[in-house]
Amino acid sequence: MTAQTMIRIPRFGGEVITPQHREYDDARTAWNGAVDRRPAVIARCRSTADVAAAVRFAREHDLEIAVRGGGHNVAGTAVCDAGLVIDLSAMRDVSVDPVRRVALVQGGALWADVDHATQAHGLATTGGIVSHTGVGGVTLGGGIGWLMRKHGLTVDNLVEVELVTAEGGVVRTSADAHPDLFWALRGGGGNFGVVSLFRFTLHPVGPIVVAGPAFWAAESTRDVLRFYRDFISNAPDELTTVVRLGTIPPWPVVDDDLHFRPAIAVASCYAGPVAEGQRAVRALREFGAPLVDLVGPTSYVDHQSGIDDTVPHGWHYYWKGTSLAGLSDAVIDVVADHAYRATSPRSYAAMFQMGGAVARLPRGATAYPARGVGHNMSIDAVWLPEQDDTVRAKETSWARDFYDALEPHRAGVYVNFLDADDGEDRVREAYGDDTYRRLAEVKAKYDPDNVLHHNKNIRPRAQEQ
Repeated sequence: MTAQTMIRIPRFGGEVITPQHREYDDARTAWNGAVDRRPAVIARCRSTADVAAAVRFAREHDLEIAVRGGGHNVAGTAVCDAGLVIDLSAMRDVSVDPVRRVALVQGGALWADVDHATQAHGLATTGGIVSHTGVGGVTLGGGIGWLMRKHGLTVDNLVEVELVTAEGGVVRTSADAHPDLFWALRGGGGNFGVVSLFRFTLHPVGPIVVAGPAFWAAESTRDVLRFYRDFISNAPDELTTVVRLGTIPPWPVVDDDLHFRPAIAVASCYAGPVAEGQRAVRALREFGAPLVDLVGPTSYVDHQSGIDDTVPHGWHYYWKGTSLAGLSDAVIDVVADHAYRATSPRSYAAMFQMGGAVARLPRGATAYPARGVGHNMSIDAVWLPEQDDTVRAKETSWARDFYDALEPHRAGVYVNFLDADDGEDRVREAYGDDTYRRLAEVKAKYDPDNVLHHNKNIRPRAQEQ
């Protein structure tokens, strides 16, 4: 099939976009501006039936398949070269049943869509910490977010899925229907089908929560992290924190002279009553001499979108991910030594506090295996599209050097933090041998030909032997 071919997908009610289409360049663009791929056709779906038609068409014409939800995966797996992109971006409906406390979410929805719909009823579920992240990618990898220590990962709140299989069929799966597939979908990524509909459990949250970041000068990093280690050791489940090491963003609420100053931040969100939240974060806010303190009562929706402008679409990103058992003095020394060596003021490292409800489920309950780690960490090199390869080389080298320095302390990796150069060994590291083996068996049952491989791929068990 050439780029000039007139393409008609049988029984497809969506929009077919080819390289001649006026929207082609926009439609092939991913969040990570460093990704530049040219698919042969983009099938912008409007329904589950459209997704099924697109899968069947791709198989009939031997086209590689990529699946685009929010397009936010750093590795750019949402777009492929010379293949077919199943684009779910027009499928963003969210419906909420406030009595049963459940939400039905289409596969192309963003977390902003979910938060907007659920918070109208004072409800929420664990979702991504950037509101323009896609629901599908976050969920299928596990789903870490501000509510996880109280209410579990996103996958822990997933109760049913409608998906199109690699054969182009449609199935509903839950704990009672195709339970092996349902287990695999909760952490195994996009290896097992194209999800067109999620059903989530919701919880009372907000609409006002105590949340926000406090920043300290970079030179205080060791002291802040040692205090933070003690502070979170007895933290209630309602409190989730994220440490960010980089510079202070140029937000209007921050004095101009502090913009892009190197600093360590601890951001918090308390999923409970405001008065309790203020007490829970008091010691953190009173530690040392913060340069900026933005912690306080705020709407949950605003907090969920609070860092959107620090990671916009179109900038160039490169990630190295790892997990940490805890914050030993040795880990703190590595972090303090490497975090501020980046030359771009937009690069940063983030450490997500785990534990609480996440840790109380047994390891094998879902395909997300890392129930016992202390922190999931992402080292994120960031540079602007107009900057040259010299800047790219410096930033990616910084991320790799930082990651290498943490090697003695690594405790796995979160699959959603893997970049394009992270191969099969790192996918295996994300799951561990037992979980990977079980996932490979499910893959062999539902996608034995590995049709859905443009992802952090789990090869079918037969191909493993």
